[in-house]
Amino acid sequence: SRCCQPWHLGQPAPTPEALMRSRYVAFVQHNVEYLLATWHSSTRPSALELESSPTWASLHIIETGEKSGRGTVHFRAFYRAGSGWGYLEEQSDFIQEGGRWFYLSGATSEGEFKPGRNDACPCGSGRKYKVCCLLK
Repeated sequence: SRCCQPWHLGQPAPTPEALMRSRYVAFVQHNVEYLLATWHSSTRPSALELESSPTWASLHIIETGEKSGRGTVHFRAFYRAGSGWGYLEEQSDFIQEGGRWFYLSGATSEGEFKPGRNDACPCGSGRKYKVCCLLK
């Protein structure tokens, strides 16, 4: 509610990063309506299936940029993959039209993530992996 609820309730996200964060939350919540509404009409799919999507754990923004109604967000999202972790990394492109930002497209890569015992836990708790999810 502190981060994304205003955008989910219809207010325009003020930046590409704010839109990306709100879209991540929408993926976590399986909010297909919001995802499609914030996808640019030129690249929007006709339907979106989220039932088989992973259990998302955290989002890390790596870099953002904005210039002349275009924006980029480079992020890495972590998810549970069986007893381990996976990640989706994307360089996303956004466009602003009529005072609203829209997701346009993204170049993605995925992989397995193997945190070290003393690394920050990928679940986003802020604790070290060895005292958080390593033991779960």
